[in-house]
Amino acid sequence: QVQLAESGGGLVQPGGSLRLSCIVSGSIDSIRTMRWYRQAPGKQREVVALITKGGTTSYVDSVKGRFTISRDDAKNTVALQMNGLKPEDTAVYYCNAAAGQMFTDYWGQGTQVTVSS
Repeated sequence: QVQLAESGGGLVQPGGSLRLSCIVSGSIDSIRTMRWYRQAPGKQREVVALITKGGTTSYVDSVKGRFTISRDDAKNTVALQMNGLKPEDTAVYYCNAAAGQMFTDYWGQGTQVTVSS
């Protein structure tokens, strides 16, 4: 079992920055990949960024060059640094872990990010 808890969301003006954090606990050694997803009202949940156990990162095209995913193994956290935020980045952001041989999905409760002037 893996437990995830996000924090760091809020209201920010266009062009601003936010840093989301995901605290990971439980069977940490079983985690294969960590992802940040987001879901905007009326839209499907989409993958924003991922980081593998080996440290490889990947991003959806719409956030490349603006968002950075990272992890701190000593603190058991995964972060999403978001710069140059746009109104279209407004969504609930979820932390996700794929763990074990079956790549079982675990989810946090989500944190709201609102980009508005």
